[in-house]
Amino acid sequence: MKLFYRTLGEGQPLIILHGLFGSADNWQTHAKKLSEYFKVYLVDQRNHGHSPHASEIDYSLMANDLYELVAEEGLRDILLLGHSMGGKTIMRFAQQYNFLIDKMIVADMGVRQYPPHHDTVFKGLFAVDVDNCPSRKDAESRVSQFVKDEGTKQFLMKNLYWKTPEKLAWRFNLDAIYSQRENLMQAIPLEKIEAHTLFLRGELSNYILDDDMPSIMEIAPNATFETINGAGHWLHAEAPTEFLERTMAYYGI
Repeated sequence: MKLFYRTLGEGQPLIILHGLFGSADNWQTHAKKLSEYFKVYLVDQRNHGHSPHASEIDYSLMANDLYELVAEEGLRDILLLGHSMGGKTIMRFAQQYNFLIDKMIVADMGVRQYPPHHDTVFKGLFAVDVDNCPSRKDAESRVSQFVKDEGTKQFLMKNLYWKTPEKLAWRFNLDAIYSQRENLMQAIPLEKIEAHTLFLRGELSNYILDDDMPSIMEIAPNATFETINGAGHWLHAEAPTEFLERTMAYYGI
């Protein structure tokens, strides 16, 4: 699949992959700073943002999508940064294409299978009848019935746009993500990740627990771990300055 992406800056390539229900737009602030040192590729993964929609979504497919972009651009010596779902995508990519990678950062995502935990989000999104929704305000009201956290709600609402002057639509492929949601919770295969990888976690998140570290090290023997205190799963948004400082330090800036 030919993914949508935009680039900023010049130099060694740095590819950034967003998480579930996100898009490249979520990373523009960090990308602007990082583009002072690297050529940053801000990528929309399949079924998200401006990239094509497809009925299937899993980490092998998304890793292949990423390889298609890398091959088309002729990239090597790549730096990778992936948050949550994007973290598993770059891990799967590294299992197959290690020779293309310099270093990578996995932001708050482990290698294990996760239990389903997006039920209220899906209920809120499906509560919006985009074919007949009269306004963004009405849509937000319907999402609010299920999604109580204001930050999460606003994050989701960024994906709602006017497809025509009369019709709203979601940027992400809601039906496909819902039908394939178990694939997105799966563990990655038990194959080695040889690339030097920083697993950067939020102190208040439960995605990478201390108990997860041995299983991560079995798959990624060159892994290191760091924690951002006071941050949760969206550590790049909750602690942007420290996240950027840790990222640049790991990449040698």
